[in-house]
Amino acid sequence: MKNIILSDKAPAPIGAYSQGTAYNNMIFTSGQLPVDMKTGVLILDDIDKAAKAAIKNVIAVVEEAGGSKETILKTTVFMKDLSQFANVNAVYAEVFSENAPARSAIQVARLPKDVQIEIEAIAIKK
Repeated sequence: MKNIILSDKAPAPIGAYSQGTAYNNMIFTSGQLPVDMKTGVLILDDIDKAAKAAIKNVIAVVEEAGGSKETILKTTVFMKDLSQFANVNAVYAEVFSENAPARSAIQVARLPKDVQIEIEAIAIKK
């Protein structure tokens, strides 16, 4: 049975989708935007802070579903400008310092709310 994931520690959906879904022991997150959940502010001008916020929001959804940072198997990173990939990679390496999940990074023409980055993940429950 599919379960809908909803965490108050990640941005609320802005459309007809859920933050994530879980099926059996699998967790699938929707793309998470770089919202600072302490302030509710969308981070638009600093790719390092934006990447940290998006990753934190992904982890919040995974944790709500019963997973953890360590159970994330794969992420997909959508970026407006891949020339900033080195910055994002450095942030990613900080968060996933050991046993980093598989990752794809894709440059896209535009993202919701004109953010610089959006990240989604596939994980398993603990």
